[in-house]
Amino acid sequence: MQRTDRNPWEWSKTFGFSQAVELSGAERTLLCSGQTATGPDGTPPTTTDMAEQLTTAFANLGTVLAAGDMTISDIVKLTVYTTDVDALLAAYGSLAGSLAPNLPAMTLIGVHRLAFPELLVEIEATAAR
Repeated sequence: MQRTDRNPWEWSKTFGFSQAVELSGAERTLLCSGQTATGPDGTPPTTTDMAEQLTTAFANLGTVLAAGDMTISDIVKLTVYTTDVDALLAAYGSLAGSLAPNLPAMTLIGVHRLAFPELLVEIEATAAR
């Protein structure tokens, strides 16, 4: 597969995403449901800390990707839903580096509520190889 990140403006790279990702010759695509800070048994998180929930959601996403024989570096598109955009932006910087050097296209959406009232963030991903 050939992957080309398209960034007509360089500023998006400092936020950990590309404006677009062009794929050609991809053999496999994995569409991941939104991953949250739920436990392995589906229980809601006990923490209200955005950084902790974001870290757990990314770890859960990593588990789903591994089940599809893919990794974080295979992500080409992320959609992040959050109940607190400011808290997410404050916490996101520490995780954005884990996406480099393949920065996915990304959308951030503020929402009123997620599946459980305890949830602060949900991350949906598309990965390709």
